[in-house]
Amino acid sequence: AMAAMAWLVVEWIHRGKPTALGAVSGAVAGLVAITPAAGFVSPMASIVIGMVAGIICYVAVGVIKPRFRYDDSLDVIGVHGVGGTWGALATGLFASKLINPAGKDGLFYGDPGLLLKQLAAVAVTYAYVFVLSLVLFKMVDLVVGLRASEEDEFAGLDLSMHGEKAYDSEG
Repeated sequence: AMAAMAWLVVEWIHRGKPTALGAVSGAVAGLVAITPAAGFVSPMASIVIGMVAGIICYVAVGVIKPRFRYDDSLDVIGVHGVGGTWGALATGLFASKLINPAGKDGLFYGDPGLLLKQLAAVAVTYAYVFVLSLVLFKMVDLVVGLRASEEDEFAGLDLSMHGEKAYDSEG
């Protein structure tokens, strides 16, 4: 809820109005960010994690993506990538043995070791995802190609790929 509210506030400041899609995107960002920390952080820490997730995920989707013009129609990088990275690192900041005695304390509870482990895990995950994505992109490119032709895009993918017109602009 805090991530949704934070996203909406930043969107309102940046674009002049909040949107329903922004509320939903913010809520998803909050859920993504709290997932690694769930069971290890206090309710107040979860509110902070959600607020930061809403802000940084909005910036990733609403500011960085348009600036770099990368193709991410579902905002997977901006919401899941950025939100998940923040959640993993936030676990290293806010985890507390008071919440889960079987867990570890994070940086704010006196142990910087957990944050360093979380940072290493994020780095390894990024490297794994990068290499595996390159392999999968190459396989898909070899089998069917990564992009539709310019002619198919101009004609419309519904018509060129599926043989039907999805939208009737005449009626």
